[in-house]
Amino acid sequence: MNFTKGLTSAALLAALTTAGMSGVAHAQEDTIKVGILHSLSGTMAISETTLKDAMLMLIDEQNAKGGLLGKQLEAVVVDPASDWPLFAEKARELIEGDNVAAVFGCWTSVSRKSVLPVFEELDNILFYPVQYEGEESQRNVFYTGAAPNQQAIPAVDYLMENDGVERWVLAGTDYVYPRTTNKILEAYLKDHGVAEEDIMINYTPFGFSDWQTIVSDIKKFGSEGKKTAVVSTINGDANVPFYKELANQGISASDIPVVAFSVGEEELAGLDTAPLVGHLAAWNYFQSVDTDANYEFIDAWHAFTGDDARVTNDPMEAHYIGFNMWVKAVEKAGTTDPDAVIDAMIGVAVPNLSGGYSAMMPNHHITKPVLIGEIQDDGQFDIVYETPGLVAGDAWSDYLPDSKNLIADWRAPMSCGNFNVETGKCGGMSE
Repeated sequence: MNFTKGLTSAALLAALTTAGMSGVAHAQEDTIKVGILHSLSGTMAISETTLKDAMLMLIDEQNAKGGLLGKQLEAVVVDPASDWPLFAEKARELIEGDNVAAVFGCWTSVSRKSVLPVFEELDNILFYPVQYEGEESQRNVFYTGAAPNQQAIPAVDYLMENDGVERWVLAGTDYVYPRTTNKILEAYLKDHGVAEEDIMINYTPFGFSDWQTIVSDIKKFGSEGKKTAVVSTINGDANVPFYKELANQGISASDIPVVAFSVGEEELAGLDTAPLVGHLAAWNYFQSVDTDANYEFIDAWHAFTGDDARVTNDPMEAHYIGFNMWVKAVEKAGTTDPDAVIDAMIGVAVPNLSGGYSAMMPNHHITKPVLIGEIQDDGQFDIVYETPGLVAGDAWSDYLPDSKNLIADWRAPMSCGNFNVETGKCGGMSE
């Protein structure tokens, strides 16, 4: 009798456990999980925390519209803590452990490079929202930030044509994005007649703070009779002491203008911008863009954060574009299955915040305008230049010998991120 009761109890427990597990599985299926992979601590938190908040806002807004495919979206937030190998671990955790449908994240190229094998192995999707060095097109990644031809090259052209710049300081943080971008820019400058002695290249570690000697060298380099500019790929919180030291040494924008690729409204919020008025940044969006879509976005951001002082910036717009593209592609595919969504993404067009539409190209890069802005004393940018139309992101630079013959096209039958048009083969170099 006791033995029978024991069996009955065990069977009942098993049944209840199975029911409970089924309930958990069912509950998981009731939402579509979206991964957010941004540093909330460490040197990159100054830039990435806002992107996490922007994603939470976008997910809330989509849920208010009824969700996606009849389900609510659920944000799953992790903190890779500005630790590049940890990005890969957290990406795996999101995909395998949390079963997310897609991931929005990374800032630095080293963090993106860290996670690429994970997304390829587990066949998931990463939306990468930050300007980068190009020289890559991966099937599982959609690059919604700028390629070099959508930021770096137009910025140099602007300084050449408008300021008559002849000498160039290429100053960057020591990792793959600045080094590759500066390799492209050095080749571009030389191709346009700039002598090697008129190019100064400098790299510093993440979080670098002792800028006195370097800024002194820049000042000396710019005092030799030719108009000089700094092209800055300095990332993260190292920008704060860099700009402070420029001001300390009396370097104004009229003397040696700095055009930055990683300094936007969020970074300027931590600075006394008065001495920096006139220095430049090149992006594809500024908060000061004068469109109804942008004003609505800013109002929604202030309402979501409860803080009218919170600024918007370019990578936020890139997430806005990427997220809306993902939603549209999921609706088009009728599923969140990554393979189906990847195929559905190409050709998807959604509004950007500059008054037009951005489209996803076959190389997994998007079309976008290029804007040059001057820093104002209120921490905003006065837009001094905008490309006449949208610029399509080029995954492979025309100025590097190893990549000038490469294209990316993820449509069948090519389905290749590095197709060599000269040899007619896929795999011209490492993706």
